[in-house]
Order: sequence, then C-alpha cells, then structure tokens
Amino acid sequence: MCENKYKVVSGPEGYLPPAASLMGVLLPDEGSALLEGDIVKEEDAMQQIAKKLCNAKNPVIFPGPLILWDWADGVIEKAKLVKKLADVAGAKIIPMPDYRPKYPKINPEVEINPNHPNITIWHNDIDVCIFVGVHCHYANVALKIIRGGTDCYTISLCAEVGHEDAMVSMRDLDVKKLQKLIDIIENEKSS
Repeated sequence: MCENKYKVVSGPEGYLPPAASLMGVLLPDEGSALLEGDIVKEEDAMQQIAKKLCNAKNPVIFPGPLILWDWADGVIEKAKLVKKLADVAGAKIIPMPDYRPKYPKINPEVEINPNHPNITIWHNDIDVCIFVGVHCHYANVALKIIRGGTDCYTISLCAEVGHEDAMVSMRDLDVKKLQKLIDIIENEKSS
C-alpha cells in the first residue's frame, strides 16, 4: 500500500492513468459510497453529487442498457426516476443503448462510443457526468478513459458494488436511494 493516499479526481491524468484499484482504492461496503477514493457515508456522497450537479455548467446523464430496456421488474420505475433526476438537476441525457463500436465514425452528439468516451465528453463540453444502468465491465473502462483524458467529474450510480474509477460512486442503487438523491438535489437547489 502506498504511503500517500491516492485521490480519484478529475484529469486529465494522462494517456495511461493507473486503475484506482491498483492504487489502493477499495470498493465500499453496503451503506457506504466512494468519494474521490475515500469510503464515506452514502449521504455524504449524495451531498457531493448534489453540489457538483447544481454547480455544473453542462451536466449529462449517460443511462445504459440496464435502465433503457425493460428487461426486469422495477426497471421502468428506476428509469422514470433517472428522467426526474435529469429534470431536477438540469442535466442533458445521452443514452448508451448499445456498447458495440460504431466504425468507421461515430456521432458524438448522439452517443458515447465504447472505445472513445472522451470524445463525447470533449465534443459536448461536459463538466459533470453520471453513469447509471451501465454494465460494470464497460463502466470501469470508460470511467478510466474519461479520467485519463478529460477534466470531467464522473459519478457512478451502480446497482452492484460501485466503481473505483469514478470520482463519486454509489452502490446498490435502488428506487429508494434514487428518490433520496433527487430530494437532496432539490434541497440543494432551493438553498
């Protein structure tokens, strides 16, 4: 373990940024979240998310297939809350319905490309982004690429255990936690 604690912060960190897990960042236990590499209470992470979204110039939510397609019970309710989150936060939505590379060229105004998420961030001048409903294997790679090549502040709302390479990562996202996050953002906007 390193003597100096590794912080997961906005980049650009370089062409080959280290994986946060290799730098000693651990995933949080249930009831906790990650905030720039530190394990914190979920509510502290939600407060940071609210502050970042309320102060962002161009926040964008990237919903993935786990939110976009009605594949399991409860997905429609969660998708409606993601839309409400975007409305409350004043965020745009760029869906990621499919991760397959679109060659020879993608349109970064329309979609994020699995091999080049940084292009979408640059092209749209995104300063804060949220991944929600994105498969973990793809989110891990994309978050590292974004951190390596952009100054975008990344947030992961994960239904599983979270993502070390996001600046803020919440785990076990369900409808209740999503509604609580929306309430915190509404409170932050009103104060």
